[in-house]
Amino acid sequence: MDGIIFSIEEFAINDGPGIRTTVFLKGCPLRCAWCHNPEGWRSEPEKMLKKGREELCGYRISAVDLSKRLSRDRDLFRESGGGVTFTGGEPLQQAPFLCEVMDDLEGIHKAVETSGYAPEEAFRSVLERADCTLFDIKLVDSALHRQYTGVGNEPILRNLKTLIASGKPFVARIPLIPGVNDTRENMEATASLLQGAEGLQRVELLRYNRVTGAKYPMVGLTYRPPFDENQAPVVHDVFTGRGMKLLVL
Repeated sequence: MDGIIFSIEEFAINDGPGIRTTVFLKGCPLRCAWCHNPEGWRSEPEKMLKKGREELCGYRISAVDLSKRLSRDRDLFRESGGGVTFTGGEPLQQAPFLCEVMDDLEGIHKAVETSGYAPEEAFRSVLERADCTLFDIKLVDSALHRQYTGVGNEPILRNLKTLIASGKPFVARIPLIPGVNDTRENMEATASLLQGAEGLQRVELLRYNRVTGAKYPMVGLTYRPPFDENQAPVVHDVFTGRGMKLLVL
């Protein structure tokens, strides 16, 4: 089976345990107002302007070829306690391809970073193969979620419940967007969702990156965030008091 990816980054250290290789898959159903990878939105390869030169962003690769490339660093992964992380875009947009690649990486730690916005069957099939899931939680209120990401969060919350019920290891990742989701109300609601989750390793609060808009002109888009990006997001620690480990990045 073939899939479409747009980047492979080696020696990553913030996408799971140890030294990792991160694979970026094309295609995402969300249009988050703060997205820093707009080149991952479209499912097909597209033209991208880099340093005045037009390049093709994204390419087709077979599951066999991708798994072979990733397996070359098997010894490094074993020594560092690392592995491979699949992200995007939204990697579950290519769930059958992703599952085939993961099946070919036996003995290598596999992590998946996902928004959780996917059909339940696709989510379960990937969850079954993942050693760790990095689950992004943006907004608990569905109306606000739709306003800032373009979609409601009902599938996301359903899949989060599935993840929690599985007992498998996961990290909850929350991007801190000033004036959007950095309210105590949203953080309390998020903490309530995660309360008692046996597989939860930690909660990561990801500070807003002010260079987010740099890639938009490269793919013919204009970055117009509907919030004050110069405002520092507020960090509400409602998690450690509930027994959860918190990391602010």
